[in-house]
Amino acid sequence: MLELRNVSKMVAGEYHIRPTDLVLQRGSLNVLLGPTLSGKTSLMRLMAGLDKPTAGSIHFDGVDVTGMPVQKRNVAMVYQQFINYPALTVYENIASPMRIAGKDAATIDREVKKAADLLKLTPYLERTPLNLSGGQQQRTALARAIVKNANLVLLDEPLANLDYKLREELREELPKIFAQSGAIFVYATTEPSEALLLGGNTATLSEGSVTQFDETIRVYRHPVDLLTARTFADPPLNTIELVKADGQFLLAGRPILPVPAHLAAVADGPLTVGFQPHHLHLSRNDHATTGLVARTLVSEIAGSESFVHLQFADARWVMLAHGIHDIDPDHEIEVFIDTRHLMAFGPDGRALADVPAAV
Repeated sequence: MLELRNVSKMVAGEYHIRPTDLVLQRGSLNVLLGPTLSGKTSLMRLMAGLDKPTAGSIHFDGVDVTGMPVQKRNVAMVYQQFINYPALTVYENIASPMRIAGKDAATIDREVKKAADLLKLTPYLERTPLNLSGGQQQRTALARAIVKNANLVLLDEPLANLDYKLREELREELPKIFAQSGAIFVYATTEPSEALLLGGNTATLSEGSVTQFDETIRVYRHPVDLLTARTFADPPLNTIELVKADGQFLLAGRPILPVPAHLAAVADGPLTVGFQPHHLHLSRNDHATTGLVARTLVSEIAGSESFVHLQFADARWVMLAHGIHDIDPDHEIEVFIDTRHLMAFGPDGRALADVPAAV
Protein backbone atom coordinates (compact mmCIF):
# COMPACT_ATOMS: atom_id res chain seq x y z
CA MET A 1 0.00 0.00 0.00
CA LEU A 2 1.26 3.48 -0.93
CA GLU A 3 0.18 6.34 1.34
CA LEU A 4 0.68 10.06 0.79
CA ARG A 5 0.10 11.89 4.05
CA ASN A 6 -0.44 15.62 3.67
CA VAL A 7 2.23 15.69 0.94
CA SER A 8 3.00 18.97 -0.80
CA LYS A 9 5.69 20.26 -3.15
CA MET A 10 6.71 23.89 -3.53
CA VAL A 11 9.14 25.34 -6.08
CA ALA A 12 10.29 28.97 -5.84
CA GLY A 13 7.51 29.70 -3.37
CA GLU A 14 4.73 28.26 -5.56
CA TYR A 15 2.80 25.05 -5.05
CA HIS A 16 3.38 22.36 -7.67
CA ILE A 17 1.42 19.93 -5.46
CA ARG A 18 -0.91 21.26 -2.79
CA PRO A 19 -1.35 19.30 0.48
CA THR A 20 -2.55 15.85 -0.63
CA ASP A 21 -3.69 12.65 1.07
CA LEU A 22 -3.94 9.51 -1.06
CA VAL A 23 -4.02 5.77 -0.35
CA LEU A 24 -3.29 3.38 -3.23
CA GLN A 25 -3.75 -0.35 -2.68
CA ARG A 26 -1.59 -3.17 -4.05
CA GLY A 27 -2.93 -4.67 -7.26
CA SER A 28 -4.90 -1.51 -8.00
CA LEU A 29 -5.09 0.61 -11.14
CA ASN A 30 -5.07 4.33 -10.35
CA VAL A 31 -5.50 7.01 -13.00
CA LEU A 32 -4.27 10.58 -12.57
CA LEU A 33 -6.54 12.68 -14.79
CA GLY A 34 -6.02 16.34 -15.52
CA PRO A 35 -4.94 18.85 -18.15
CA THR A 36 -1.32 19.71 -18.90
CA LEU A 37 0.40 21.37 -15.91
CA SER A 38 -2.24 20.12 -13.47
CA GLY A 39 0.42 18.31 -11.40
CA LYS A 40 0.26 14.71 -12.66
CA THR A 41 3.98 14.32 -13.37
CA SER A 42 4.95 16.20 -10.20
CA LEU A 43 2.82 13.82 -8.13
CA MET A 44 4.31 10.76 -9.84
CA ARG A 45 7.86 12.00 -9.22
CA LEU A 46 7.04 12.30 -5.51
CA MET A 47 5.60 8.77 -5.49
CA ALA A 48 8.71 7.42 -7.21
CA GLY A 49 11.21 9.18 -4.96
CA LEU A 50 12.66 11.27 -7.78
CA ASP A 51 11.63 14.38 -5.81
CA LYS A 52 11.29 14.93 -2.08
CA PRO A 53 8.14 16.60 -0.76
CA THR A 54 8.37 20.02 0.83
CA ALA A 55 6.05 18.81 3.59
CA GLY A 56 4.26 15.60 4.51
CA SER A 57 5.40 11.99 4.26
CA ILE A 58 5.19 9.00 1.91
CA HIS A 59 4.77 5.45 3.21
CA PHE A 60 5.00 2.09 1.41
CA ASP A 61 3.54 -0.92 3.24
CA GLY A 62 3.76 1.05 6.46
CA VAL A 63 7.41 2.07 6.02
CA ASP A 64 8.27 5.77 5.75
CA VAL A 65 10.14 6.11 2.43
CA THR A 66 10.00 9.92 2.23
CA GLY A 67 13.75 10.39 2.05
CA MET A 68 14.57 7.13 0.31
CA PRO A 69 16.15 7.67 -3.16
CA VAL A 70 14.54 6.08 -6.18
CA GLN A 71 17.51 3.70 -6.62
CA LYS A 72 16.54 1.96 -3.38
CA ARG A 73 12.88 1.54 -4.33
CA ASN A 74 11.43 -1.13 -6.59
CA VAL A 75 9.82 1.35 -8.98
CA ALA A 76 9.30 1.33 -12.75
CA MET A 77 8.46 4.53 -14.62
CA VAL A 78 7.65 5.13 -18.28
CA TYR A 79 7.28 8.61 -19.74
CA GLN A 80 5.56 9.82 -22.89
CA GLN A 81 9.06 10.81 -24.00
CA PHE A 82 10.47 7.28 -24.16
CA ILE A 83 13.91 6.54 -22.68
CA ASN A 84 16.00 3.61 -23.94
CA TYR A 85 19.69 2.67 -23.98
CA PRO A 86 20.75 3.64 -27.54
CA ALA A 87 23.74 1.23 -27.74
CA LEU A 88 21.74 -1.84 -26.67
CA THR A 89 19.44 -3.98 -28.76
CA VAL A 90 15.74 -4.09 -28.03
CA TYR A 91 16.31 -7.49 -26.40
CA GLU A 92 18.99 -6.10 -24.09
CA ASN A 93 16.97 -2.95 -23.33
CA ILE A 94 14.10 -5.11 -22.12
CA ALA A 95 16.41 -7.51 -20.29
CA SER A 96 18.42 -4.79 -18.50
CA PRO A 97 16.43 -4.58 -15.23
CA MET A 98 16.46 -8.37 -14.88
CA ARG A 99 20.21 -8.51 -15.49
CA ILE A 100 20.73 -5.88 -12.79
CA ALA A 101 18.54 -7.95 -10.46
CA GLY A 102 20.69 -11.04 -11.15
CA LYS A 103 18.04 -13.17 -12.83
CA ASP A 104 19.18 -16.36 -14.58
CA ALA A 105 19.49 -16.50 -18.37
CA ALA A 106 16.47 -18.79 -18.88
CA THR A 107 14.18 -16.49 -16.87
CA ILE A 108 15.45 -13.44 -18.70
CA ASP A 109 14.90 -15.03 -22.10
CA ARG A 110 11.40 -16.22 -21.21
CA GLU A 111 10.26 -12.85 -19.81
CA VAL A 112 11.81 -10.79 -22.61
CA LYS A 113 10.09 -12.87 -25.28
CA LYS A 114 6.78 -12.77 -23.41
CA ALA A 115 6.85 -8.97 -23.12
CA ALA A 116 8.02 -8.58 -26.71
CA ASP A 117 5.16 -10.74 -27.95
CA LEU A 118 2.62 -8.68 -25.98
CA LEU A 119 3.96 -5.41 -27.34
CA LYS A 120 4.45 -6.61 -30.94
CA LEU A 121 8.26 -6.25 -30.71
CA THR A 122 9.37 -9.79 -31.58
CA PRO A 123 10.60 -8.89 -35.13
CA TYR A 124 12.74 -6.05 -33.72
CA LEU A 125 14.57 -7.70 -30.83
CA GLU A 126 17.98 -7.48 -32.53
CA ARG A 127 17.60 -3.84 -33.61
CA THR A 128 18.90 -0.85 -31.67
CA PRO A 129 16.47 1.94 -30.68
CA LEU A 130 17.76 4.33 -33.35
CA ASN A 131 16.51 1.87 -35.98
CA LEU A 132 12.96 1.87 -34.58
CA SER A 133 9.98 4.13 -35.06
CA GLY A 134 8.88 6.33 -32.17
CA GLY A 135 6.05 3.96 -31.35
CA GLN A 136 8.38 0.95 -31.33
CA GLN A 137 10.78 2.77 -29.01
CA GLN A 138 7.92 3.55 -26.62
CA ARG A 139 6.83 -0.09 -26.67
CA THR A 140 10.40 -1.07 -25.77
CA ALA A 141 10.30 1.20 -22.73
CA LEU A 142 6.93 -0.30 -21.73
CA ALA A 143 8.27 -3.85 -22.09
CA ARG A 144 11.21 -3.00 -19.81
CA ALA A 145 8.76 -1.76 -17.16
CA ILE A 146 6.71 -4.96 -17.46
CA VAL A 147 9.62 -7.34 -16.86
CA LYS A 148 11.02 -5.37 -13.92
CA ASN A 149 8.27 -6.77 -11.69
CA ALA A 150 8.20 -3.53 -9.69
CA ASN A 151 6.07 -2.82 -6.62
CA LEU A 152 5.06 0.55 -8.07
CA VAL A 153 4.61 1.16 -11.80
CA LEU A 154 4.20 4.77 -12.94
CA LEU A 155 3.13 5.42 -16.53
CA ASP A 156 3.10 9.08 -17.59
CA GLU A 157 0.92 9.28 -20.75
CA PRO A 158 2.73 6.21 -22.10
CA LEU A 159 0.47 5.45 -25.07
CA ALA A 160 0.38 8.90 -26.65
CA ASN A 161 2.85 7.98 -29.40
CA LEU A 162 1.26 4.67 -30.36
CA ASP A 163 -1.19 3.97 -33.16
CA TYR A 164 -4.88 3.67 -32.32
CA LYS A 165 -5.18 -0.13 -32.60
CA LEU A 166 -2.20 -0.83 -30.34
CA ARG A 167 -3.38 1.79 -27.82
CA GLU A 168 -6.72 0.00 -27.55
CA GLU A 169 -5.05 -3.38 -27.08
CA LEU A 170 -2.68 -2.13 -24.40
CA ARG A 171 -5.37 -0.24 -22.50
CA GLU A 172 -7.07 -3.60 -22.05
CA GLU A 173 -3.96 -5.68 -21.34
CA LEU A 174 -1.75 -3.46 -19.16
CA PRO A 175 -4.05 -3.26 -16.13
CA LYS A 176 -4.39 -7.07 -16.13
CA ILE A 177 -0.62 -7.55 -16.29
CA PHE A 178 0.19 -5.27 -13.38
CA ALA A 179 -2.80 -6.34 -11.29
CA GLN A 180 -1.65 -9.96 -11.51
CA SER A 181 1.79 -8.91 -10.30
CA GLY A 182 0.33 -7.23 -7.21
CA ALA A 183 1.93 -3.94 -8.20
CA ILE A 184 0.41 -0.53 -7.64
CA PHE A 185 -0.30 0.81 -11.11
CA VAL A 186 -0.49 4.60 -11.62
CA TYR A 187 -1.37 5.94 -15.06
CA ALA A 188 -1.41 9.64 -15.96
CA THR A 189 -3.55 10.95 -18.79
CA THR A 190 -5.16 14.14 -20.06
CA GLU A 191 -8.01 12.20 -21.70
CA PRO A 192 -11.24 11.49 -19.78
CA SER A 193 -12.15 8.79 -22.32
CA GLU A 194 -8.89 6.96 -21.54
CA ALA A 195 -9.62 7.06 -17.81
CA LEU A 196 -13.06 5.53 -18.44
CA LEU A 197 -11.57 2.82 -20.66
CA LEU A 198 -8.95 1.91 -18.06
CA GLY A 199 -11.42 1.84 -15.17
CA GLY A 200 -9.99 1.28 -11.68
CA ASN A 201 -9.77 4.43 -9.57
CA THR A 202 -9.27 8.00 -10.73
CA ALA A 203 -7.81 11.07 -9.03
CA THR A 204 -8.76 14.28 -10.81
CA LEU A 205 -6.17 17.04 -10.63
CA SER A 206 -6.31 20.79 -11.17
CA GLU A 207 -3.47 23.25 -10.54
CA GLY A 208 -1.69 20.89 -8.17
CA SER A 209 -4.79 19.84 -6.20
CA VAL A 210 -6.46 16.44 -6.13
CA THR A 211 -10.12 17.43 -6.38
CA GLN A 212 -11.58 13.91 -6.02
CA PHE A 213 -10.37 10.30 -5.71
CA ASP A 214 -12.72 7.34 -6.02
CA GLU A 215 -13.73 4.55 -8.39
CA THR A 216 -13.38 5.96 -11.90
CA ILE A 217 -17.03 5.55 -12.89
CA ARG A 218 -18.19 7.17 -9.63
CA VAL A 219 -15.96 10.23 -10.13
CA TYR A 220 -17.39 10.57 -13.65
CA ARG A 221 -21.04 10.12 -12.65
CA HIS A 222 -20.89 11.88 -9.27
CA PRO A 223 -18.34 14.71 -9.32
CA VAL A 224 -18.10 16.47 -5.98
CA ASP A 225 -17.71 19.89 -7.56
CA LEU A 226 -17.84 21.80 -10.83
CA LEU A 227 -14.06 21.74 -11.23
CA THR A 228 -14.01 17.93 -11.13
CA ALA A 229 -16.97 17.70 -13.52
CA ARG A 230 -15.14 19.92 -16.01
CA THR A 231 -11.92 17.93 -15.64
CA PHE A 232 -13.82 14.73 -16.43
CA ALA A 233 -15.57 15.98 -19.58
CA ASP A 234 -14.38 15.78 -23.17
CA PRO A 235 -15.91 17.50 -25.12
CA PRO A 236 -16.16 20.19 -22.44
CA LEU A 237 -18.99 20.11 -19.91
CA ASN A 238 -21.98 22.23 -20.90
CA THR A 239 -22.98 24.75 -18.21
CA ILE A 240 -25.43 27.60 -17.75
CA GLU A 241 -26.28 29.95 -14.88
CA LEU A 242 -29.96 29.55 -13.88
CA VAL A 243 -32.31 30.21 -10.98
CA LYS A 244 -34.34 27.41 -9.39
CA ALA A 245 -37.84 28.42 -8.34
CA ASP A 246 -41.18 26.60 -7.97
CA GLY A 247 -40.02 23.40 -9.69
CA GLN A 248 -38.57 25.20 -12.71
CA PHE A 249 -35.17 26.44 -13.87
CA LEU A 250 -35.44 30.09 -14.86
CA LEU A 251 -33.36 32.15 -17.24
CA ALA A 252 -33.87 35.92 -17.05
CA GLY A 253 -37.04 35.26 -15.07
CA ARG A 254 -38.55 32.85 -17.64
CA PRO A 255 -38.89 29.08 -17.07
CA ILE A 256 -36.85 27.07 -19.58
CA LEU A 257 -36.57 23.59 -18.04
CA PRO A 258 -38.44 21.53 -15.44
CA VAL A 259 -36.46 20.58 -12.34
CA PRO A 260 -35.86 16.79 -12.40
CA ALA A 261 -36.76 14.66 -9.37
CA HIS A 262 -33.16 14.21 -8.16
CA LEU A 263 -32.75 18.01 -7.86
CA ALA A 264 -36.18 18.71 -6.35
CA ALA A 265 -34.78 19.04 -2.80
CA VAL A 266 -32.13 21.60 -3.81
CA ALA A 267 -32.92 24.99 -2.29
CA ASP A 268 -34.41 27.61 -4.60
CA GLY A 269 -32.01 30.28 -5.81
CA PRO A 270 -29.16 30.84 -8.30
CA LEU A 271 -27.01 27.88 -9.30
CA THR A 272 -24.94 26.46 -12.14
CA VAL A 273 -26.50 23.63 -14.14
CA GLY A 274 -24.16 21.28 -16.00
CA PHE A 275 -24.63 18.35 -18.37
CA GLN A 276 -22.51 16.23 -20.70
CA PRO A 277 -22.53 16.83 -24.49
CA HIS A 278 -24.11 13.41 -25.19
CA HIS A 279 -27.11 14.36 -23.03
CA LEU A 280 -28.10 17.06 -25.51
CA HIS A 281 -30.22 15.83 -28.44
CA LEU A 282 -31.43 17.00 -31.85
CA SER A 283 -34.85 15.42 -31.41
CA ARG A 284 -37.37 14.92 -28.63
CA ASN A 285 -37.40 11.59 -26.79
CA ASP A 286 -39.01 10.07 -23.67
CA HIS A 287 -36.53 11.80 -21.35
CA ALA A 288 -35.76 15.00 -23.27
CA THR A 289 -39.11 16.64 -23.89
CA THR A 290 -38.53 20.38 -23.51
CA GLY A 291 -37.10 22.13 -26.56
CA LEU A 292 -34.65 25.05 -26.42
CA VAL A 293 -33.81 27.16 -29.45
CA ALA A 294 -30.05 27.59 -29.91
CA ARG A 295 -27.90 29.11 -32.65
CA THR A 296 -25.39 26.91 -34.44
CA LEU A 297 -21.74 28.00 -34.53
CA VAL A 298 -19.96 25.14 -36.30
CA SER A 299 -20.40 21.41 -36.94
CA GLU A 300 -17.51 18.94 -36.77
CA ILE A 301 -18.00 15.49 -38.26
CA ALA A 302 -15.90 12.75 -36.63
CA GLY A 303 -16.68 9.47 -38.36
CA SER A 304 -20.05 8.23 -37.11
CA GLU A 305 -20.47 11.16 -34.68
CA SER A 306 -20.87 14.90 -35.01
CA PHE A 307 -19.91 17.69 -32.63
CA VAL A 308 -22.36 20.57 -33.01
CA HIS A 309 -21.26 23.80 -31.31
CA LEU A 310 -24.13 25.96 -30.12
CA GLN A 311 -24.85 29.34 -28.60
CA PHE A 312 -27.72 29.46 -26.11
CA ALA A 313 -28.21 32.81 -24.36
CA ASP A 314 -24.76 33.62 -22.93
CA ALA A 315 -23.68 29.96 -22.83
CA ARG A 316 -21.68 28.03 -25.42
CA TRP A 317 -22.52 24.34 -25.62
CA VAL A 318 -21.33 21.29 -27.53
CA MET A 319 -23.75 18.56 -28.60
CA LEU A 320 -22.37 15.08 -29.34
CA ALA A 321 -24.85 13.63 -31.84
CA HIS A 322 -24.76 10.16 -33.38
CA GLY A 323 -24.56 10.17 -37.16
CA ILE A 324 -23.44 12.81 -39.65
CA HIS A 325 -25.00 16.23 -39.06
CA ASP A 326 -23.54 18.95 -41.29
CA ILE A 327 -25.49 21.94 -40.02
CA ASP A 328 -24.66 25.35 -41.48
CA PRO A 329 -23.42 28.02 -39.05
CA ASP A 330 -25.75 30.75 -37.74
CA HIS A 331 -28.90 28.63 -37.93
CA GLU A 332 -31.48 28.42 -35.18
CA ILE A 333 -32.30 24.83 -34.23
CA GLU A 334 -34.31 23.19 -31.47
CA VAL A 335 -32.35 20.99 -29.05
CA PHE A 336 -33.48 18.83 -26.12
CA ILE A 337 -31.70 18.14 -22.78
CA ASP A 338 -32.10 14.82 -20.98
CA THR A 339 -32.86 16.26 -17.54
CA ARG A 340 -32.21 12.94 -15.75
CA HIS A 341 -28.50 13.71 -16.02
CA LEU A 342 -28.48 17.36 -14.99
CA MET A 343 -25.92 18.34 -12.34
CA ALA A 344 -26.37 21.35 -10.08
CA PHE A 345 -23.58 23.31 -8.40
CA GLY A 346 -23.81 26.08 -5.82
CA PRO A 347 -22.02 29.47 -5.85
CA ASP A 348 -18.98 27.78 -4.21
CA GLY A 349 -18.85 25.19 -7.01
CA ARG A 350 -19.85 22.25 -4.79
CA ALA A 351 -22.32 19.69 -6.11
CA LEU A 352 -25.78 20.18 -4.60
CA ALA A 353 -27.17 16.68 -5.21
CA ASP A 354 -26.22 13.24 -6.52
CA VAL A 355 -27.13 12.24 -10.06
CA PRO A 356 -28.85 8.83 -9.83
CA ALA A 357 -28.98 7.87 -13.51
CA ALA A 358 -26.24 5.91 -15.27
CA VAL A 359 -23.96 7.37 -17.92
